[in-house]
Amino acid sequence: MEYFKSGFKSVLGTQQGGSQPTGAEIVERLVERVEASTLLDDRRDAVRALKALSKKYRLEVGAQGMNALVKVLETDRNETETIGYVLDTLCNVMSDQPLDDEGEDIELKQGLGEQFTEIFIKKTDNVALLLSFLEEYDFHVRWPAVKLLTCLLINKCRDVQEIVLVNPLGVSKLMDLLCDNREVIRNDALLLLTHLTRSNANIQKIVAFENAFDRLFDIVSEEGHSDGGIIVEDCLMLMLNLLKNNTSNQNYFKEGSFIQRLTSFFTLNPEVIEAGWSAQKVSNIHHMLQIVRTLVSPQNPFQVTSSCQRVMNSCGLLEQLCNILMASGVPADILTEAINTVSEVIRGNHGNQEYFATVNAPSSPPKPAIVVLLMSMVNEKQPFVLRCAVLYCFQCFLYKNELGQAQIVQTLLPTTADVGTFTAGQLLCGGLFNQDSLSTWCAAVALSHSLVENTPQKEQLLRVQLATSIGTPPVSLLQQCTSILQEGGKVQTRLGLLMLLCTWLSNCALAVGHFVSFPINIPYVSLKFEFIINLTSQVALAEGDDQERMVQGLCAFLLGICVQFNDDSVITFNKDSLCQLIVKRIGMETFLDKLNGICKHEPYILAAQKPQLKYKHPSEALFDYEFCRLFKSLEGQIIKAITTKPGDNLLNGPEENLSEEQHGLLMQYKTLIRDQDQQLHEQSRKLEDLQSEHTKALQQLEEMNSTVQQLRDQTALLKAHKGVPQNDLPVLNIQEIENLKLEIENKTKEVEERDRTIHIMIAQQQNETGDSETSVFSLQSLRDQISSLELQIKEKDVQLQQLEDNQTKKRNEDQVQQTIPNRPEELTNDVKRLEEENVSLQLELDNIRKEQDDLLVLLSEQDTKINVYKSELKALGKQVEDDDDEIDDDEDIDEPI
Repeated sequence: MEYFKSGFKSVLGTQQGGSQPTGAEIVERLVERVEASTLLDDRRDAVRALKALSKKYRLEVGAQGMNALVKVLETDRNETETIGYVLDTLCNVMSDQPLDDEGEDIELKQGLGEQFTEIFIKKTDNVALLLSFLEEYDFHVRWPAVKLLTCLLINKCRDVQEIVLVNPLGVSKLMDLLCDNREVIRNDALLLLTHLTRSNANIQKIVAFENAFDRLFDIVSEEGHSDGGIIVEDCLMLMLNLLKNNTSNQNYFKEGSFIQRLTSFFTLNPEVIEAGWSAQKVSNIHHMLQIVRTLVSPQNPFQVTSSCQRVMNSCGLLEQLCNILMASGVPADILTEAINTVSEVIRGNHGNQEYFATVNAPSSPPKPAIVVLLMSMVNEKQPFVLRCAVLYCFQCFLYKNELGQAQIVQTLLPTTADVGTFTAGQLLCGGLFNQDSLSTWCAAVALSHSLVENTPQKEQLLRVQLATSIGTPPVSLLQQCTSILQEGGKVQTRLGLLMLLCTWLSNCALAVGHFVSFPINIPYVSLKFEFIINLTSQVALAEGDDQERMVQGLCAFLLGICVQFNDDSVITFNKDSLCQLIVKRIGMETFLDKLNGICKHEPYILAAQKPQLKYKHPSEALFDYEFCRLFKSLEGQIIKAITTKPGDNLLNGPEENLSEEQHGLLMQYKTLIRDQDQQLHEQSRKLEDLQSEHTKALQQLEEMNSTVQQLRDQTALLKAHKGVPQNDLPVLNIQEIENLKLEIENKTKEVEERDRTIHIMIAQQQNETGDSETSVFSLQSLRDQISSLELQIKEKDVQLQQLEDNQTKKRNEDQVQQTIPNRPEELTNDVKRLEEENVSLQLELDNIRKEQDDLLVLLSEQDTKINVYKSELKALGKQVEDDDDEIDDDEDIDEPI
């Protein structure tokens, strides 16, 4: 300091009165000397003095000496010592970092570097001048130039990037610095290039094609890979800048066989591991894993990601990453990042997924890596970020992997359960019903990923049975999930189970049928809306906080799925009845508001951005990426299905303004019609069975007639052959006639029994019609049945007449009576019996006709009552449709009572 003080005195002299000059005055005199000096030594001394003052008096030196110093750079560029002083001075002025403990007021002078940088780069030739100094090999010029360019990039990155980009060979000059054998320049050049390549794809491409990857790999190898120091970390950060969101560089990296060189990054030295992981080694491994993830990120184009995944498997990189997963002593943060990296390496790639399924942990006996990871996921003592990483890994393993999904579901089925060992399915079920809400949420999300876009596995999962307690019968997994929902609980638990149910029921009509068949399911959903949304007159509660509204929205989504994918197999909760439930218990407007409100919640927005779970706290884990995709795809379909159902027009129909008593009476009437309609269907089915049996009896009667004809033929033969002995023939013919008579009597009894049954059915229908108000459709069915019976009776009359004619012919056969003496008496008895049966059938026909007349009278009375009801409805101001439309409406109205 004595030297500088003596220099200041010789240059500036002393002021009047012997007072010391201020810092601004000293800087001003020095700047004047720089500008006015003709001797090189004088300028060098003045610049050296400004350099010494630039740390303490940044504002004064920058404001007064900027132009003079730049002029020195232009005029004295061959004087390396002077140029070095000028570059150091400008670097001190433009750096916002405090340079010593004595000096500047940080609060007053913060941001000066950015302001001076803006002044300096306003003239683009200044930056070009700095780039030209990089060609100087002299250490005192090149190193300050690198530091000054770094300061400019830190303060005004985008502006300096544009200037460097248009400068010829500007990037090439910077890349040459990596080959400098002086480590300090090379290391600072790494920092310079890291800032230069940040968020600028064009510069990234130029740097990559300037052979940057080769040089960076060489530096990392020289420094000892993951065991190296901060320089390895700087190289890896520069690689990340070059690869992130840059498809061109990613392709170049893959095609240049640089992925194969990554395998040397993850070769763990056992001696170093035993000694412990240093902080720098942890940081290096973390950045290495980041590079791998950048190449296989889900945000990359599919072709780029897929090709990189294949190379990572073939070169053994995936195997090394899996070894890190299963190694002992790995720090938690490295293990978490390694799990995330493996997740994205196998995501959507069947070959990598199959390999991961074969990885076993080094235990006795060996356990699959998936099982070991799931054990960590459902263990509430594990770190939250690690559990999220395991869930992400499981999701990536099942992504577009139907075989893997089937394997997970198979471990839940009883036929594949292996006693004494834990399976993935058992761990998921255990976590699903855990007291820890996060474990339940993770297990529900993981299980839902085994069902994504896989309808066969959704149907297979319906077979899963759970033993809830000793001595109680097992229940299905679907029913147990709904039971837990019925009990309430934490919001996180309910959201996880609701997302599982929504994924399970979507695009699976069989699962929807099982779900709505449980008596507690739909009442639970409607009850949630009833108590939370305040639609009924009995409950008046506020809507609740944001989390409760999310639960309400998912309940609405689940109910909409039950409508959209309902095949009407469960009559009580078919599509129409569910739509009526939504309209009457919830309200269409409220339902749509709750459904549309799901995508407006912040947790949903965050989850929908990327597949990986980026949560900082367990309470933030509410939505899943795949569920968000499912909601986006089905929201419009559900809204359309709900708003276009035929039952929705009931809002404006005649029931809207009815009183409670009238509404109840109308519901009873509908129930009565529905019950009678079911009874009519059953009776019609029975009548069809009887008609088929009657047809068989007629066929047998025809066969008997053919047998009688054969006997007649035999009688004719007896007349023609008188020479045949008479003792054998009569015995044979009499026996055949006896058998025929028995068969005719049996078949006649059967016909009579069937006719009697038909008459009883008609009488039952008549009684039911007289006691209750049947529909026009049922009465018309009775008319058709009676007409059918009349036709059958007429056919019987024709058959009896034919029998009488045959008997008349038989009386004329005198020769046959002589040949068979006992036959005329038997035939006479048969004719009498048939005549008696004919009289009996005629009486029955008269009775049936009489019953038909009575039934027609009842029909007339029924029509009169229907007209009375129509008149009453018209008096109430309701629109009454025609009979055919009323029949259709009655069939459509099938809501649960």
